[in-house]
Amino acid sequence: MGVEAGAQVARARALAVLRIRSRALAIALLPAAAAVILLAGGSTGHFVGPGWSVARVVVSVLALVVLLAAGVVALVVARARPAVSPTVAIAEEAAPDLYRLVRDLADRLDVPAPSAIALTPDCDSWLEDRTHPAHGPPAPRSADEIAGAGSGRHLHRRTATAPVLVIGSPFLWWMRVGELRAVLAPVVAGTGPSAQPDIAAARRFVRGLDAAVAASADRGRCPGLRLACAGIGWVARLMLRGCQVHASEMERGVAAAAAERAQAVDYGLRIVAQEQVGLAYAGWDRLLTRVALPAWRMGRWPSRLDAGVVAALTELSRRDRLAEGFASRLGERPACDLLEEPGTVDEATSLLAARLFHGGPAESGPDWSPVDWQEYPDEVVDRKWRTDAARLHRVLDTLGVRRAPDPSAPHSGGPAPDPTIHASVGPTLARVLDHLTPADGVETAAGHADAYGDPALTRATGDRGREHDESFGHEGPSGYPGHEDPAGHPGDEDPAGHPGDEDTPAPNPRSATLATHLGVEVAREEAAATPPAAGQKADTPPWDDGALPLFPLQPPRTDRELLTDHVTAMVCCAAMDTVGATPGLDWLDGPTLLVDGVRVADLAPRVLSLVEDGDAAPLRAWLVELGIRPEKPVRLG
Repeated sequence: MGVEAGAQVARARALAVLRIRSRALAIALLPAAAAVILLAGGSTGHFVGPGWSVARVVVSVLALVVLLAAGVVALVVARARPAVSPTVAIAEEAAPDLYRLVRDLADRLDVPAPSAIALTPDCDSWLEDRTHPAHGPPAPRSADEIAGAGSGRHLHRRTATAPVLVIGSPFLWWMRVGELRAVLAPVVAGTGPSAQPDIAAARRFVRGLDAAVAASADRGRCPGLRLACAGIGWVARLMLRGCQVHASEMERGVAAAAAERAQAVDYGLRIVAQEQVGLAYAGWDRLLTRVALPAWRMGRWPSRLDAGVVAALTELSRRDRLAEGFASRLGERPACDLLEEPGTVDEATSLLAARLFHGGPAESGPDWSPVDWQEYPDEVVDRKWRTDAARLHRVLDTLGVRRAPDPSAPHSGGPAPDPTIHASVGPTLARVLDHLTPADGVETAAGHADAYGDPALTRATGDRGREHDESFGHEGPSGYPGHEDPAGHPGDEDPAGHPGDEDTPAPNPRSATLATHLGVEVAREEAAATPPAAGQKADTPPWDDGALPLFPLQPPRTDRELLTDHVTAMVCCAAMDTVGATPGLDWLDGPTLLVDGVRVADLAPRVLSLVEDGDAAPLRAWLVELGIRPEKPVRLG
């Protein structure tokens, strides 16, 4: 294990954890010891009389009950299945070069080599103990492994205690081989402390307590078993609280010892590699929230997410002067070359990412199929825009908004026909523009209520929209990482569109009502399209396969943001159907509109001006500039 200061601290804390286990055992044996003393005293004639007889019976019964309870708790702690991170197993036959790199690294560090390697769709790496009997040997469809990159039966455990090395899949695609080795050095060095008997025993005890607490939380049993589970959970939580500080300090000591041991391996390169870790994390988060999430919502899962990280970070290097030097690394050998079939592994990790972050099925099907990046604009962006546009017009129909009249329809002289009674045509952008633009430029709330009926109905729909936002945990535009309010203001407005500051101008009441109804419609569709997983229980532990997604990526969009997205989608549909614009994919911002092959970057503020202020002049001028005709019907999804 070495003489690192952190290792000594870790071992001392591990002994403290084991002492807690010993104290619990001593407390469980205390009534039995008292019963033995009383029985021995009675047999030797020292403790005689009616009182001692009653005491012997009572203490003996108490000792049996305590021993039985302690045995049950110990059995649950020993047999409960500890939590395991969902990963993609990498067989040695599927990545011999990667296994060789890790073993060479372990030899340089003078520590045991990991027993196996697995990938996770996250920007992190760690060692995971899977020596519990319930964890091995893994099956292809087990809860902790996802088949696809090689069957779990090919994994070889070279030692009984060596943990599994879990590597973040974005690292393999973005990092170079030398950078990956430098990043993995302190992680692999952690196998040394893991092999120390006291630390290994303390970790098994803590993980068993954690698993026992999770197992006792299952309430789907008869009343008697529920009472027993409550008792087991109370005892396990009590011991877990006693171990908490010591276990935390033990892990800090292990990490310090591993970092100290790894200092001699590629120290200078590791400083540069840490910069790539932060960059990869930013690109991965952006790719999931801006690019992958729209596809997942459409029932498609991008099958090359890791390759998409490289494209996203390369695009960032092109745009950002601070990242110019990162692109020069691309000429070196990427770490994904250490895999025999990078495409197969990328597809497996992409499917796992969809399951973890969105809750998609485990296998492809008619409603859950992979999509390549070349097909993304047509299969995802175009469908998303037309689906949103169709939903927007359905809500307008529900509100009783008349369709825009056909301007080409002939009429005899005299005043122009009333658009509210003229013959209507198909769905048009003009209908949306006319509805969101008040006739007098500014419309009062009272006039808006009169236009749509009873004001109480408006208040009811507003309350229902606010309940919808609260139920989905909406926090405003600034509530999730990487998202900025397009207007440049903090998210200080409630879902119904009411300002959080008294000095803020009153919002467009038509936009507020339309946004509320859109929020209710989206919530209804999401609830109908997300049936509970088969066999899933409400109290299933969060690491159970049936409780996916573990980390949902539902951006907390307000109703006004939904309206902005839908109006933008309608504008894009009109552009595609009238001037031949095409849908595109921006690696950093997601779906984008291309006009003559050039990305449109000035649409968002014009749509916001319409939605928030009821001012359609900037958007209409933009439409005229590009030759887009809002009165022409568009094709909906």
